[in-house]
Amino acid sequence: MKLIRFGEEGREEPGVILDDGRRIDASGEFRDYDEAFFAMGGLESLAEWICQDCPGGMEIDQEMRIGPPVARPSKIVCVGQNYLEHAKEMGGDIPTEPVLFMKSTSAWSGPNDDVLIPRGAKKLDYEVELAVVIGKTASYVSEKDAMSHVAGYSVFCDFSERAFQKDHGGQWTKGKSADTFAPMGPSLVLVDQIADPQELRLWCKVNGEIRQNSWTKDMMFGVRDVVSYISRFMTLLPGDVISTGTPSGVADGMNPPRYLQAGDLVECGIEGLGQLTQRVVATK
Repeated sequence: MKLIRFGEEGREEPGVILDDGRRIDASGEFRDYDEAFFAMGGLESLAEWICQDCPGGMEIDQEMRIGPPVARPSKIVCVGQNYLEHAKEMGGDIPTEPVLFMKSTSAWSGPNDDVLIPRGAKKLDYEVELAVVIGKTASYVSEKDAMSHVAGYSVFCDFSERAFQKDHGGQWTKGKSADTFAPMGPSLVLVDQIADPQELRLWCKVNGEIRQNSWTKDMMFGVRDVVSYISRFMTLLPGDVISTGTPSGVADGMNPPRYLQAGDLVECGIEGLGQLTQRVVATK
């Protein structure tokens, strides 16, 4: 099964994609895919409900908007420059341990929602990333035990405004946290459905042109490493999201840079997890 949420922005309901491809409304049985759901054994209860043939669950209209697959998390923790070639193209030092920054949860967005160009923005960029969703509280966990704290994986785009991030006293969080800058989806694929999260192809297209094309095995610090590492500095709560870094090919790394413009279409995908599709729109 895969977890999805559907409906109007801010009013999404929980659903599932069954192995036969049917999309079933689970809102009659579960309130939402949030911290409480994961913390109280919601995944096990959901699996049992599905084994009973989803009593009371109706098929979801194919035209219904799909939202992010988990409710707005307590935090979005990002790993910067986690692919060697990306670190090189950005011109910085090669990290010797994970580089961490936070992305505002108000940037939370659905897999097919528009991305809005913030007022005053000049250098909008894209970054396809593997997202890790935490399934149970993680604090000072070892690398050996780290994967037992993971619920599943999804596709994430770490949209960035490079002028806000780097120019005139810029800061990473400031350049990463505008509304709509954190789309995720289209579903949450559970950890037992992915044999190895370090063996997935990920890619990004802009207007049909491949810009990023790599493999998660190229991470300098893998999923197991970053879950354990982050848990040393903050408690990861159920439903929290870790975005694990992006490969080379971002607009800011090109010569000359090719930043996003209003009307551009950005498509981000990861093998076995699905695809995000964002239209770039100017803020009114």
